[in-house]
Amino acid sequence: MSKLVTGDGRTHIESPLMRESLVDRRVLATTDSDHERAILPDVVLVSVGGQSIFDRGRAALVPLAEEIAAARAASKVKMIIGVGGGTRVRHTISVALDLGLPTGGMAQLVGAMEECNAIFLNTLLAQHGSITMPRDHFWELPLYLDSGILPIVISVPPYHFWEPPPEEGPLPTHGSDFGLFIHAEVLGMRKMIFVKDEDGLYDKDPKKHAGAVPYRTIALEDLLRELPDETILDRTLFQAWKNARHVQEIQIINGLVSGQLTAALAGEEVGTTIFKMRAGE
Repeated sequence: MSKLVTGDGRTHIESPLMRESLVDRRVLATTDSDHERAILPDVVLVSVGGQSIFDRGRAALVPLAEEIAAARAASKVKMIIGVGGGTRVRHTISVALDLGLPTGGMAQLVGAMEECNAIFLNTLLAQHGSITMPRDHFWELPLYLDSGILPIVISVPPYHFWEPPPEEGPLPTHGSDFGLFIHAEVLGMRKMIFVKDEDGLYDKDPKKHAGAVPYRTIALEDLLRELPDETILDRTLFQAWKNARHVQEIQIINGLVSGQLTAALAGEEVGTTIFKMRAGE
């Protein structure tokens, strides 16, 4: 039975944290643990880009959906599919800015745009056992996976009107890539695959710079030392990953190239692979 401690005008439950501020740096340091429980450690989260894949229409999305279905049937890898909103998100934010909506209001609207893409992909994959997962069904994910169902989730974090204020300007800081990263981290996943329209991560935008150099395998620490100004993933993702406990590997592949997703799910080196730790650590 818990022991109650009194004497300072308050009643505490005896514990290492009693009378402590939970934002005190010393308390944070002493409570750090490598033993946090991973809920879905063997599940891979596959992010399908909105602007890079969905906005290209049938030519890009249908072959990718067929590859997802085939890879899922051929391998034992359990996966969750996440979708971005694409150009409709940018159009929506433009209208929201014109109306003077707060940052959190924009984040809420963006999520609605992504739900549309989730429905598109679910329609293509329905015959293979997919289902769109509403945000309030978060804890049903293990049941879906154990039942052989392929869950499709949206990617913008569900902050709604409580989106944290951005450091610069009114645009929501936490975009689709960051949202899916947090999704994977909270569920204890070890690996994520981002399906984009480029052959991985480059030192600069290859669409704008002919001499852009690709990264093939790199440690997060090394990448953060000289993080490119133009990145294919949200910059906030890399910053948050420094303090993450579960996600150990992120792979960025080209969804317009047939077979790359299948290879990535099989553990092959395609695109760019970023590791939380260097080899041997």
